[in-house]
Amino acid sequence: MTFSSKRSVFSDELIRTAKYIATPGKGILAADESTGTIGKRLASISVENVESNRQALRELLFTSPNALPYLSGVILFEETLYQKTSDGKPFVEVLQENNVVPGIKVDKGTVELAGTNGETTTQGFDSLGARCQQYYKAGARFAKWRAVLKIGPTEPSELAIQQNAQGLARYAIICQENGLVPIVEPEVLTDGPHDIKKCAYVTEIVLAAVYKALNDQHVLLEGTLLKPNMVTPGSDSPKVAAEVIAEYTVTALRRTVPPAVPGIVFLSGGQSEEEATLNLNAMNKLPVLKPWTLSFSFGRALQQSTLKIWAGKKENIEKAQKAFLERCTANSEATLGKYTGGSSGGLASESLYVKGYKY
Repeated sequence: MTFSSKRSVFSDELIRTAKYIATPGKGILAADESTGTIGKRLASISVENVESNRQALRELLFTSPNALPYLSGVILFEETLYQKTSDGKPFVEVLQENNVVPGIKVDKGTVELAGTNGETTTQGFDSLGARCQQYYKAGARFAKWRAVLKIGPTEPSELAIQQNAQGLARYAIICQENGLVPIVEPEVLTDGPHDIKKCAYVTEIVLAAVYKALNDQHVLLEGTLLKPNMVTPGSDSPKVAAEVIAEYTVTALRRTVPPAVPGIVFLSGGQSEEEATLNLNAMNKLPVLKPWTLSFSFGRALQQSTLKIWAGKKENIEKAQKAFLERCTANSEATLGKYTGGSSGGLASESLYVKGYKY
């Protein structure tokens, strides 16, 4: 039997990389905020959005003592891929020496989808293949592309579902042809008054469409990762227990995600640091068959306490790195279903929700 239709020169490497990133006990730090988005984060601590400050924040994270063993990958923004530490070592080398795979955000943000009620599609196909080749040369071995869907009275529309599924599949195959493991990210936003059942229903429909499109495009599923939303009630709905979120989320995934996919790395979607960790932990404790690793690809939910403690001041770096290590340790434990809760105190419980969040 041959699998020639789905093999490329990179197939073995893609499978190896995806499997490594999905190592139980490890997860992904999403440090791929665009210049505009990191500007908002820096503004929240009254720090100017200039390259030296962006570099300083990333260096603080990537050189945190003892934190990197809990990470298998870090997603970088294009600027960050080429940056160095203050003593001249490329960030890519710092990560590689610590067995952390460098990744790269390759989409160019969302644009409104004509003929819909404010729904979007993701742009970034222009020269994507050539960019992937450059990123591979620079040391990146995986990529990220975010598609966004919203829940409303008539949303997501069939048009938005299909356009975003096909976009994710097209991105995925271009990445694989150029040696990058694609993280497939169809994010169903939490905005709205819907209940958890509605979110579960929409998440299932969206994931089913995404995997149909990935198969149609002959994407090698063993060389991909999925980055979905957790199934939660809408932002204007009453909260539910972590165990309820775990059950609905894992059920939706079991119904739609093929076992060939090695790992599912959740986005935090504006949950507080503590909430995101507790929900991940509850999923890993569920006594049902889960054929993939369930882990994290958190941005805000790994960085927020660290950012606030740092506040742009050199004298706070050590304390901020300690907070980062706590979040990495907590989420590592959650991937094994062993997190007992309560790390980082009050800061970790602050909501990170932003309506209509854009990167």
